[in-house]
Amino acid sequence: MAGFKNLVIVKFKEGVVVEEIMKGMEKLVSEIDLVKSFEWGQDLEGPEMLTQGFTHAFTMTFEKKEDHTALQTHPSHVEYSATFSAAIEKIVVLSFPSVQIKPPA
Repeated sequence: MAGFKNLVIVKFKEGVVVEEIMKGMEKLVSEIDLVKSFEWGQDLEGPEMLTQGFTHAFTMTFEKKEDHTALQTHPSHVEYSATFSAAIEKIVVLSFPSVQIKPPA
């Protein structure tokens, strides 16, 4: 096992300034030691039929499931969640133990 992952895929509401949302997300994860790594990206090539309108993906890695659970009630996360939720039109969230087959080079 390679930790515990949280994958979030979203479609932001029309007019949302994504850069501002991301600044808040980057600040949040940099201040909380429970988050071991954070990555995000914007879809550039997926056909609408496959992306279903989702545009951005976020992945957080934790040492263990309990760290992910603790993040959910962390005061900074609770505060930021209100801003993030207000900016979202659609969302998919998956949280899972990670099985690493090929480690990063």
